[in-house]
Amino acid sequence: MGVTSDRALEDAIGELLDRRAPGATICPSEAARRVDPDAWRDLMPDARRVAGRLVADGRVEMTQRGEVVDPATARGPVRLRRPSG
Repeated sequence: MGVTSDRALEDAIGELLDRRAPGATICPSEAARRVDPDAWRDLMPDARRVAGRLVADGRVEMTQRGEVVDPATARGPVRLRRPSG
């Protein structure tokens, strides 16, 4: 995917988190579905990559089972949330 799709995914992640209560999480698939409801599965690798970049920038945290994980080593389902504090 190109820069436009990356930006759309980044915007979708931000908008979804802005609408959640502090500490609440979203699934990267929610952002992918917002960007392309028909082909969201194809966007999942890009959604995780964009989420990883947002983690590196300190804008979001990636979690599994409630624990913060490293996007580079996380396998399986993940959730995203705004950093606390």
